[in-house]
Amino acid sequence: MADNSAAKFSSVWSDLRQVSFSQGFLNAEGVRTRYISSGSPDQPLLLCLHGVGGHAEAYVRNLEAHGEKFWTVAIDMLGHGWTDKPSIDYQIADYAGHVLSVLKSLGRSKAHITGESLGGWVAAYLAVHHPGSIEKLVLNTAGGWTAHPEVMARLKSISNQAAEDPSWDRIKGRLEFLMYDHSQVNDDLIETRRAIYAQPGFADTMKRIMCLQDMDLRRKNMISEQQYRSILAPTLVVWTSHDPTATPAEGKQIADMIPNSKYVVMNECGHWPQFENAEEFNRIHIDFLSSDVRSD
Repeated sequence: MADNSAAKFSSVWSDLRQVSFSQGFLNAEGVRTRYISSGSPDQPLLLCLHGVGGHAEAYVRNLEAHGEKFWTVAIDMLGHGWTDKPSIDYQIADYAGHVLSVLKSLGRSKAHITGESLGGWVAAYLAVHHPGSIEKLVLNTAGGWTAHPEVMARLKSISNQAAEDPSWDRIKGRLEFLMYDHSQVNDDLIETRRAIYAQPGFADTMKRIMCLQDMDLRRKNMISEQQYRSILAPTLVVWTSHDPTATPAEGKQIADMIPNSKYVVMNECGHWPQFENAEEFNRIHIDFLSSDVRSD
């Protein structure tokens, strides 16, 4: 009888086992910032920004393919993962300032920037307020346009509960919120996030991170129609059939506002299409970024 256990096994390490990559920390103008990187610094820089409460492992299934053409750097954003966590209410300008400091630390003035959820919100902010920092822009199930009270309340609740009690089941539930197919939430991913959420003081940090789920503050940080229409960077908007935060129609609204943007919907994916269907995402993403690629 065949043993199918190996075929079913999935982890961060199985995603990386044939990838030439590095992990480390850089000094982003005083902020100790964790990164995972593939590719070479002599290639165009691709900076990958995860979602709220997330970490660089959101991109482990994309490092190999992208490293062939890009210096691909996924970071733990300010207040997230193993990056420093100042005692501030984390607003979009704070995240964006940190990203600009990361670029400076990497010796670049601009990059291709791809952002998922919160990361997409930050990337759009940079495209609006610091257009010279963006080569090409990818908004992947991006925040910043919609404000659904029921979604915000649920995200705030499950995130704070997971940080206050970083038990296996709570962390698993928080990750399952992201995925259309819950079987994608493997044990290694749960333990990676559990270790992050179990850091001393992280429950307080999570409350600060969740400030954008409060309607008044969220509205002050949202990207307006006029701002989307001002984006000049070539832009790809990626949405999914089963995103838990906003509908494909709302994703299309974002794409329609950005001049000459491309819009793609990935089927049978939730909030992490770059992880849930890495093969399709990598193809779409690399095709877009590779067309008329310009480097620093």
